Amino acid sequence: MIWRPLGRLYFLTMDGAPIDHLQQVEAACRAGIRWIQLRMKEAPDEEVRRVALAAKKITDASDCALIINDRVEVAAQVLANGVHLGKQDMPVSAARRILGEDYIIGGTANTIEDIREHYRQGADYIGLGPYRYTTTKKNLSPILGLEGYRRIMRLLDQERLSIPVVAIGGIEMKDAGLLSDTGLHGVAFSGMLVHAGDRAGVVESLNKLF
Repeated sequence: MIWRPLGRLYFLTMDGAPIDHLQQVEAACRAGIRWIQLRMKEAPDEEVRRVALAAKKITDASDCALIINDRVEVAAQVLANGVHLGKQDMPVSAARRILGEDYIIGGTANTIEDIREHYRQGADYIGLGPYRYTTTKKNLSPILGLEGYRRIMRLLDQERLSIPVVAIGGIEMKDAGLLSDTGLHGVAFSGMLVHAGDRAGVVESLNKLF
């Protein structure tokens, strides 16, 4: 049975923001997002573990899911809800053997082939991107753009391959309406929320679209 995400909006914390990772987690919860990924790409495991433990208290209090980016062992140690694996991380099947069936496991994809492989290995959801260039990720895969999403979602429909797919990578409010028409489950974002003056308003607008 495919796990269904808590809502259609997925927030990723970001390095170099005007507020730290814990403040970002708290802001996202207060704004109404229930699906949050702690993404500390440059930090050592011990620092990620420390922040993740504090973040878990915040997300638990707000009935949000906490997903840890990349660090499978950290996700297990802090009893996070799941882990998100990039294209260069361990395979989904290996993470599943470590974490078991109760953890949410997502995988990054750039092509239909990536999605098929994640699906075969038992991923619960897909982060598909990037939509456009973004400074929050190094070594970007080829940009998909709107037509790339349309093409891949059509193929998934033709193949009757059912798994939640979330758009990721440089997404702005002006893009959300266009993306919602492609059949995507939802959108993932960082700066659009972190830099917003009215964060709850951003979430409300996106929820109306998705």
